[in-house]
Amino acid sequence: MAPGHEGNRHHLLVVFERFPSNQGEIRLNYERLYAYRFRDVDQGARTGVWEEIAPHVHGLMGSPSRVLDPAAGRGEFIEAIPAQERVAVDEVAYPEADHSSGVRRITSKIEDAELPQDHFDGVFVSNFLEHLPSQEAISQFLEKMNAAMSSGGRIAIMGPNYRYCSKEYWDMADHIIALTHLAIEEHLYTAGFEPERTIPRYLPYSFRGILPPSRKLTAVYLRTPPAWRLLGKQFLVIGRK
Repeated sequence: MAPGHEGNRHHLLVVFERFPSNQGEIRLNYERLYAYRFRDVDQGARTGVWEEIAPHVHGLMGSPSRVLDPAAGRGEFIEAIPAQERVAVDEVAYPEADHSSGVRRITSKIEDAELPQDHFDGVFVSNFLEHLPSQEAISQFLEKMNAAMSSGGRIAIMGPNYRYCSKEYWDMADHIIALTHLAIEEHLYTAGFEPERTIPRYLPYSFRGILPPSRKLTAVYLRTPPAWRLLGKQFLVIGRK
C-alpha cells in the first residue's frame, strides 16, 4: 500500500545549463531504471492502489471538472477520477495505457506542450518536481500551470517530503532536488498561487514498502488520518489560483 512515485517519469530530460551547448543533452535510461526498480511490484495491484488515491485527492481539490495531469506516466491518476474533461501529458506514449478511458493524451515534454490558457480548474502533479534540474525549472513549470488554469482553480502537488524520508531519498537515482512541504508552499506562492491546504505527511514513500500494494489497505489508510502522521512520507500541498 503505497503510491509508488518513482514510475511515472520515463525519459525525463536532464539539462545541465553550465555545460556548453555543444555537449548536447544528457539522459538517464529511465525505461531500464524503472524496470529494475519495479521488478518485484505487481502492476495490477499498483493500479488498484491509484484507484483509491486518485478519487481521494480529487475530492480534496474540490472535485474539479477540467483536470490536467502534466506528468501523467501511464495515467493511473487521470484515468481514475470522475472529471468531465481529463488531459494527460507525458513524453512517452505508453502502449499499455487505457486509450478507451476518454482521457485526451498529449505526447510531449510538458515544457513544449501547447496548453489552453485560463482553462483547467484542476491540475495534479505527482512526484515530478524532484526530478527537475533546478529550483528555477520548478518555478517555470508552475508558472506554466498557472497560465493554463482558470481563476479559482486548484493545483495539488504530491511528492516525497525530504524532512521525513531523508535517509532513503538519495537511494533513487533520478532524484535531483530535495523538497519539503514548506518549499512547495513557497514555490506555489511565487508562481501566483495561494497555498490553501498542506498535509506534510500524506502517503507512504514508495510501493516498495514492507507491505505489498493493496487497494483494500489503501482505502482503510485514506480513511484514517492518524495513520498518515505515522506512515506518511509524502506531502500533499494544494494551492488556489
